[in-house]
Amino acid sequence: MTKAPIGRKLGQKVKKGKLKASSRRWLERHINDPYVQRAKLEGYRARAAFKLLEIDEKHQILKGARRIIDLGAAPGSWSQIAAKVTGSTEEDIRVAAIDFLEVVPIPGVKILQLDFLDPSAPEKLLEAVGGTPDLVISDMAAPTTGHQKTDHLRTMHLCEVAAYFAVEVLAEGGHFLAKTFQGGTERELLSMLKQNFRQVLHIKPASSRSESVEMFLLAKGFKGRRPTAAEEAQDADAAQDDVLSE
Repeated sequence: MTKAPIGRKLGQKVKKGKLKASSRRWLERHINDPYVQRAKLEGYRARAAFKLLEIDEKHQILKGARRIIDLGAAPGSWSQIAAKVTGSTEEDIRVAAIDFLEVVPIPGVKILQLDFLDPSAPEKLLEAVGGTPDLVISDMAAPTTGHQKTDHLRTMHLCEVAAYFAVEVLAEGGHFLAKTFQGGTERELLSMLKQNFRQVLHIKPASSRSESVEMFLLAKGFKGRRPTAAEEAQDADAAQDDVLSE
């Protein structure tokens, strides 16, 4: 699945012109990236598609998924995969995606142009997906400020918010996948996920550029929502009332 395609010849150079040297190097790396070429050949909007497909190849998180929520969806390659595996159509939407950037429409995907941190976002996503999701996927990263530590903390905050959202909405047995950074996942977040999922692990797919510090945090097998203290107290009161009425 991760084999590079046969397509445009690699090793192409960008002619010197008005481009800065750093911009030219980035462009050369991009056009010579085998995953970029493969994405074009297979109709995906971005090379990121292969990160999800590679993770799924080993961990089977897409198998049997009926409804999927895609956080930080732009430009939409993960949503393309989600629509395909769920059989989502315009008449029966099973995939909801959100991004503050505009995303070109994808058949079978309800797209919300909205910041995920907006208080209304969770409710709108649940309404858009049309039921309880089996999978929450997040490729969110905060807009860069140029300050490495600040950018790192902001993206890790998005990962944490996405994780708590997943725990609130997932169906029992569902999975959560999110972008994180090497050595950056907070101990409290990992502890929370381990309490709520059967398996939690970090993954660095081969399709992720070697120089990138990104990793993916995968939580498999959601154990199901536990009743809150208030709900437990209410159940206890109801049980006591039943005993008294007998």
